[in-house]
Amino acid sequence: MRVVIVTESFPPDINGVSHCALQTARHLVARGHDPIVVAPATGAGTGPDASAPCPVIRVPSLPLPGYPQVRVALPSRRVAAALISHQADVVHLASPFVLGVRGMAAAARLGIPAVAIYQTDLAGYARTYMGAGEAAAWRRIRSVHAAADRTLAPSTAALRDLEEHGIPRVRLWARGVDTERFRPSLRDEALRRELAPGGELIVGYVGRLAPEKQVELLAATSRLNGVRVVVVGDGPSDSTLREAMPEAVFLGRRTGGELARIFASLDVFVHTGPYETFCQTVQEAMASGVPVIAPAAGGPLDLVGHGRTGMLVPPRDEDAVRDAVWSLAADPARRAAYGAAGRATVEGRTWAAVGDQLIEHYSEVLRARTAVAA
Repeated sequence: MRVVIVTESFPPDINGVSHCALQTARHLVARGHDPIVVAPATGAGTGPDASAPCPVIRVPSLPLPGYPQVRVALPSRRVAAALISHQADVVHLASPFVLGVRGMAAAARLGIPAVAIYQTDLAGYARTYMGAGEAAAWRRIRSVHAAADRTLAPSTAALRDLEEHGIPRVRLWARGVDTERFRPSLRDEALRRELAPGGELIVGYVGRLAPEKQVELLAATSRLNGVRVVVVGDGPSDSTLREAMPEAVFLGRRTGGELARIFASLDVFVHTGPYETFCQTVQEAMASGVPVIAPAAGGPLDLVGHGRTGMLVPPRDEDAVRDAVWSLAADPARRAAYGAAGRATVEGRTWAAVGDQLIEHYSEVLRARTAVAA
């Protein structure tokens, strides 16, 4: 199968969309398919694509004002040209909003089936950054996803949201996790002593440092006696968060084996953002054998078994986060039980398994197109 992956983000970017697009490309190659990727240029030359699993076509882009880690693609003919030159059987649209809209339009003009991956709560982002604009965001989402042959939602909450906003042909497609990279055996006592020299309970957050993630909800937790908050990631809120949580340890961006070692060395993982359509870092924490605290909203509702693998708390509630951490701090046996249950829960959610599910979605869309043509 010849697949063109049109994505709003791709490595070296570090975010959920980028990671999922990379894993999709890797799995397609591993299964003998022929993908190419179309993505915004990074502004750092072509070097980062040397390790990509397939050819990557970069489209000119500009950094988003105020958030330079995010690049926005400029108008370009490269998207349509890629579909034509690759003789695509199917177009995969990863979190389409700017570049993906052009990919959908090109696929429609050329009569190529398209599968759209819903991954970003753009309406929530509009509410966070502008205090308005949710209706406009949903119009944009609806315009591209309604044109796709199939939309894949990462969680039941996201699927319900899409259907309530009139998006047709929506199916559930969750995400995989690398259970070899993220595993409890990587727990590092030397690292723990470095992060918490007084033997404090280590509570970690991993992800972007941006307003929509609401990492400031960890401020009350960071002031608890015997607790050390460790923050991994970067973004526009970095300096503000450092001022709000002077007791916390900020490690900046970490990747690969180093990130896996940090995950496994935590006592508790906390995710604070209420706008997650899935939340991959929750799965990575669970794979690492770490209990999770997350808001009872969006993707975490599918991932966290409350009272079994972790705790779900009311969204945007700083005191609820602090109290959940404190309850686990006092109960090491419960932390261990949650961590073990979390690891057992995700062991079958490999990228190979979910990648095969994605290929079956492609095949179903192609069969449906063939049936209509006949």
